[in-house]
Amino acid sequence: MGLKPDHWIRKMAQEHGMIEPFVEKQQREGVISYGVSSYGYDMRVADEFRIFTNVYSTVVDPKDFNPRSLVEFKGDACIIPPNSFALARSVEYFRIPRNVLCLTVGKSTYARAGIVTNITPFEPGWEGYVTLEISNTTPLPAKIYANEGIAQVVFFEADDECEVSYADRAGKYQGQTGVTPPRL
Repeated sequence: MGLKPDHWIRKMAQEHGMIEPFVEKQQREGVISYGVSSYGYDMRVADEFRIFTNVYSTVVDPKDFNPRSLVEFKGDACIIPPNSFALARSVEYFRIPRNVLCLTVGKSTYARAGIVTNITPFEPGWEGYVTLEISNTTPLPAKIYANEGIAQVVFFEADDECEVSYADRAGKYQGQTGVTPPRL
């Protein structure tokens, strides 16, 4: 299994639709960077957010998730309350090849401000918009900028294809299109 470089990412996006829309050169001027980097792709956060709220005093249960735990918000920037959490989605739609696994890490610009982005692996054969989990670990409100970089995707190509891909087992988040809360 090997880490894949910029030219491989560019080829897979342009010839196989692995990332759409695709930005082939890293954009940095006046924004939190996004686009191809040396060994990854810095994806952007869309302008759709779901922010956790305690207005209804619900319990967050991943096996029986109550959508009333979230407030929907759409805009150029999202303010996440202190010590709180939001869900969002990527601007980019990903189609992961059967022999590729992706890991995602948060951007250092946000991490240095106490904002943590957690994203589970993109499994072989998975496709969809990425649901982003964004935590504000600070005691202050935190601002997230829509249509700018939020996290870096790193691509690992295996020597052999897996026997059963995410698509083969009809994974519950296959083809997700919006901000997707937990499903059982």
